[in-house]
Amino acid sequence: MSKGIVKELDLGNGRKITVETGRLAKQADGSVVVRCGNAMLLATVVSSKEAKEGIDFLPLSVDYTEKFSSVGRFPGGFLKRESRMSEYEILTSRLVDRALRPMFPEDYHADTQVMITLISGDVDVQTDAMAGFAASCAITISDIPFNGPISEVRVVRIDGQFMINPSTTEITKADIDMIVAGNHDSILMVEGEMQEVSELEMLDAIRFAHEAIKAQCQFQVELRELCGNKEKRYYSHETNDEALKDQVRSFCYDKAYAIARSANPDKHARSAAFKLLHEEFMVTLSEEERTLKGGMIKRYFFDVESDAMRNCILAEGIRLDGRKTTDIRGIWSEVDYLPSTHGSAIFTRGETQALTSVTLGSKLDEQMIDTPNKEGSTKFMLHYNFPGFSTGEVKPNRAPARREIGHGNLAMRSLKIVLPSDSECPYTIRVVSDILESNGSSSMATVCAGTLALMDAGLNFASLFPELQWV
Repeated sequence: MSKGIVKELDLGNGRKITVETGRLAKQADGSVVVRCGNAMLLATVVSSKEAKEGIDFLPLSVDYTEKFSSVGRFPGGFLKRESRMSEYEILTSRLVDRALRPMFPEDYHADTQVMITLISGDVDVQTDAMAGFAASCAITISDIPFNGPISEVRVVRIDGQFMINPSTTEITKADIDMIVAGNHDSILMVEGEMQEVSELEMLDAIRFAHEAIKAQCQFQVELRELCGNKEKRYYSHETNDEALKDQVRSFCYDKAYAIARSANPDKHARSAAFKLLHEEFMVTLSEEERTLKGGMIKRYFFDVESDAMRNCILAEGIRLDGRKTTDIRGIWSEVDYLPSTHGSAIFTRGETQALTSVTLGSKLDEQMIDTPNKEGSTKFMLHYNFPGFSTGEVKPNRAPARREIGHGNLAMRSLKIVLPSDSECPYTIRVVSDILESNGSSSMATVCAGTLALMDAGLNFASLFPELQWV
């Protein structure tokens, strides 16, 4: 029987994480089992040996799933089988994806799939904070090109003291609760919630988390050495032509800078101007060059366009729409826009617009929560919708995408902190935010519109904001 390779990481306070590899899922490019308490995650990664024709990005998919069998339970419903991913699984998948994606080489375009599965559960262990670490371990010991390792940790503050990856019970006592991702040198991603803390307190929490992240990254380097330090695979997914690259920059940069400097407030007009510039350059080439090198030219033009926009902002302090770096977009809002809802509001900032409604219900309207590690209900829901017309695009209407789930959760976490207590507000609350226009931070527009709509519905925020004048 294979014993595999086992390495332990001390988290402090008597808690340990154990990483095992070489026993399960050995046909994957990389696989590990990460254990803390009775919680066990199986993380695997597989990447195609070649990139598909015409692909100029990284087709990465990250899936975190939880099996009901991991805690000795049957799935609810008629089928008694796990089916579509829960919102919690989607949100955890996004946490891992956002940390991993920028760490792959920019010119690596092979189909890559990361799967993290809860195979044994522990109600007192929060596995969302372990998933990124598990995924990075699997990639680090594989031959897949990767500029890692990375890790993710949960940092909380309880009675003024910071703690890494606390128990489920301890989290309920925290006034800061964040998941932080990073590598040896930098922070990659921060997400969480807190009870109105200062920026300095938040920075202290991030610094504390980064020390733990650096230790976990070093742990992965040592694990890779134990596994034989497998050489990373050779790949060649991009063809480059330096002379053509210089030609694109020479012809396009000054004109792209002028477009960026033109201060046109219309997003679509600016896009059309950049598109016209691209076409102007293309006509300077032969038909054969346009056919053979069109994708390469598109990539080089994008780099020139990005550099021109960035340099204009840095050198002159002027953004694309003409605002200075100290100016905000024009804002207008209106409440009670929808006459038949319990509460509604429009919030518009520049070319971003959210139409938000509030529905109040009874206990019978609470949303049931049924996951392997949690059973219960919630009285507050926020649903965020992002139709194609909000950016002038044609897009089929399907089930909510991961982005919509993630942005809705982001706004929900902001608003739930300031809701009145159950004694002041016994209702079940559903907020629906429909994004009608989008050009930057529609999730924060949802927070603003949601706040206005909740007040329009009659929710009493006076105890939380006594300095405001309430009518």
